[in-house]
Amino acid sequence: MEGESQPQKMFDRHASLAGCQIINYRTDEHQKWLLLIGISAQQNRVVGAMQLYSVDRKVSQPIEGHAAAFAEFKIEGNAKPSTLFCFAVRSPAGGKLHIIEVGQPATGNQPFVKKAVDVFFPPEAQTDFPVAMQLLTSPSTEVLGEELVFFNLLLDRLHSHLVAVLHGSCGKDSTPQYTFCPFQVLSVCVEEDNIVNYATNVLQNPDLGLRMAIRSNLAGAEELFARKFNTLFAQGSYADAAKVAASAPKGILRTSDTIRKFQSVPAQPGQASPLLQYFGILLDQGQLNKFESLELCRPVLQQGRKQLLEKWLKEDKLECSEELGDLVKTADPTLALSVYLRANVPNKVIQCFAETGQFQKIVLYAKKVGYTPDWIFLLRSVMRVSPEQGLQFSQMLVQDEEPLANINQIVDVFMENSLIQQCTSFLLDALKNNRPAEGHLQTRLLEMNLIHAPQVADAILGNQMFTHYDRAHIAQLCEKAGLLQRALEHYTDLYDIKRAVVHTHLLNPEWLVNFFGSLSVEDSVECLRAMLSANIRQNLQLCVQVASKYHEQLGTQSLVELFESFKSYEGLFYFLGSIVNFSQDPDVHFKYIQAACKTGQIKEVERICRESNCYNPERVKNFLKEAKLTDQLPLIIVCDRFDFVHDLVLYLYRNNLQKYIEIYVQKVNPSRIPAVVGGLLDVDCSEDVIKNLIMVVRGQFSTDELVAEVEKRNRLKLLLPWLESRIHEGCEEPATHNALAKIYIDSNNNPERFLRENPYYDSRVVGKYCEKRDPHLACVAYERGQCDLELIKVS
Repeated sequence: MEGESQPQKMFDRHASLAGCQIINYRTDEHQKWLLLIGISAQQNRVVGAMQLYSVDRKVSQPIEGHAAAFAEFKIEGNAKPSTLFCFAVRSPAGGKLHIIEVGQPATGNQPFVKKAVDVFFPPEAQTDFPVAMQLLTSPSTEVLGEELVFFNLLLDRLHSHLVAVLHGSCGKDSTPQYTFCPFQVLSVCVEEDNIVNYATNVLQNPDLGLRMAIRSNLAGAEELFARKFNTLFAQGSYADAAKVAASAPKGILRTSDTIRKFQSVPAQPGQASPLLQYFGILLDQGQLNKFESLELCRPVLQQGRKQLLEKWLKEDKLECSEELGDLVKTADPTLALSVYLRANVPNKVIQCFAETGQFQKIVLYAKKVGYTPDWIFLLRSVMRVSPEQGLQFSQMLVQDEEPLANINQIVDVFMENSLIQQCTSFLLDALKNNRPAEGHLQTRLLEMNLIHAPQVADAILGNQMFTHYDRAHIAQLCEKAGLLQRALEHYTDLYDIKRAVVHTHLLNPEWLVNFFGSLSVEDSVECLRAMLSANIRQNLQLCVQVASKYHEQLGTQSLVELFESFKSYEGLFYFLGSIVNFSQDPDVHFKYIQAACKTGQIKEVERICRESNCYNPERVKNFLKEAKLTDQLPLIIVCDRFDFVHDLVLYLYRNNLQKYIEIYVQKVNPSRIPAVVGGLLDVDCSEDVIKNLIMVVRGQFSTDELVAEVEKRNRLKLLLPWLESRIHEGCEEPATHNALAKIYIDSNNNPERFLRENPYYDSRVVGKYCEKRDPHLACVAYERGQCDLELIKVS
């Protein structure tokens, strides 16, 4: 039965056991033979009945008997053990102990010859019978060939419950020996050290003692075995001598001396050498000891027959040792590994794992057996074979919370072999938890890559995996490697930052502009100054971008002063150009106009002068006059917008820029010609120039204003040709006719007629003009215009 399985019926009780009390149930080792034992009272005695059942044949046999047992016994010369059935019976004729073999002998086995021994019962125990039988299997109490030793044949005296021990031995010439003890016995054993001497000396049976020593591996027959071995060896009976040496108890003859003796005997032609015969017997018998295994394997390996070693190892015929592994290793490292594993030699096992490329098994094996090898030495060995497998091995060493080896030393091994890539992979995995205590290793990882593989270092820093390394040291290495962006990310000292930031051609522009956002105001200005000092042409654009983005924080005035200190009007122009449209600071607009003029950006000067309402017009006008631009349009625009026309005309005329006067009144603002004419008159400009100018502009200005400007300078006659041409063209504008009337009056060119006949002039204006010059003409004008009130006043 196993576990909770239900009982299984094996056979029916035999009729011979009817009415019996069942006292025992036995099976053989393989449970192929089953035995049921019972007793019953008959004719004033206890009769024993047994049923022996064969599981394979499914048949039963009734046997008379009281006690029985099964034993597995290997007869000398047989390859396999035999199954023996031992039973004791007490009949009216006396007691008997029977030993028979059940079942068919195994193939190749000689059948066991059945035995029967009388069992003596003392006169006072006439009613006793055997109750139980136990065959002990300790070395000193096995069933041994023809000499059988049985223990624990227990007899139960029904009335007194006296337990007795029966010890019997039988042989070819021996008689049973018994011991009867009138007390309770719980355990029985023999003196292993004396039993052979007893058989040899007391019983005077050396052969029995020898066989007992052989079968039970008992001491006490050393001299007998040695004498017999030497005798056989001297007689040349090497096979028999080998058997004696192999069968000697306690391995007393399985020594190096014995092997040397066999080695000294030359092999006979066509026969196996005595040494091989000896080893063959030992192999048949069981496992070879350490020395024997070595001496057997040495010639076998020399002959290249390692398959025999593999066979013997599988059959567990060899005692594995470090020495045997060393011997086998020269022929087959993998086979040697098997030997080292069986011999439990951890250092050699690990060495073989390494040499055979089974690196992944090293750590697992070491943990399993609790062995701590020199991991760094092993790693060096692996690296020499395969750097990639070395990487895998190193990762296994540190995969636990507590690394098996010092990470610094592991890194040293990588660096000894210049395995930067593998070392980087190892450290990235080992340091992934970013522990503060690993800061020095983070530094070392970055350091090696900054020296040998800057792009890898750049990627590592970009991933922001580590935060505990030496930032100052790494910053310097980044700068040396040309990774200025990473260097600037790590520098904190302004001197270092200024040294690196000037190399803008090595930096990402967008990143650099954003970088300034992390600096203080003072540091930012100093860095911009350093950039302009180092290479203004190369760095100007980035400086402008920084100034444009952070002008509110850095201060527009300080940035303007910075660019001006380098006389970088280009930089100033682009900087202010980025903010001028959003600024209301007059100074910003003025500086922008100034920078645009300095850089020749006249169109932009024109635009800002025309569109801006923030600059100081007087300041800008004066600057533009001083600037002496090749194009005076910006000045014209400012003067036109803010009514500096008189100043404009004076400046242009005195600087021989009369063409810009024409441009002004023709293209910019024709309505300003009255003021322009007034200015020209003030600078004594030629009347012909003025007349031509007026003739070109024609009708796009206020005639009254033009007349007023000329009239107050007493140069009204200047306008006569223009006025007459206007009238000739059919102009009916009162102002034109008013001006012509005034000229006729001043020149006395038949004014009365003009006043009476001209229907277009304004009588009040002309009359007023005539009052001080000629009251009569005033009356004519008032009368013509029916200006009664003004006429009354004049009259």
